[in-house]
Amino acid sequence: MTALFNFESLLLVILLIICTCTYARGTAPGLIDRNKNGSVPLSPSPAGAGERLSPYVALACIVMGCRILLN
Repeated sequence: MTALFNFESLLLVILLIICTCTYARGTAPGLIDRNKNGSVPLSPSPAGAGERLSPYVALACIVMGCRILLN
């Protein structure tokens, strides 16, 4: 079953995209921000959401990790 049809997998994919983009923005800002020097700018929306909502994203990561471990 793909992530599009399984709601829990879709949430996991979205959460991983947010975390990955936020990490990439911190380590290599040229990949995310178009104003910085970089070859392939990615969408800054998930990175911005990860920075602004970091306590909620962290809580969602913990909850999703516990769900995966307990299943």
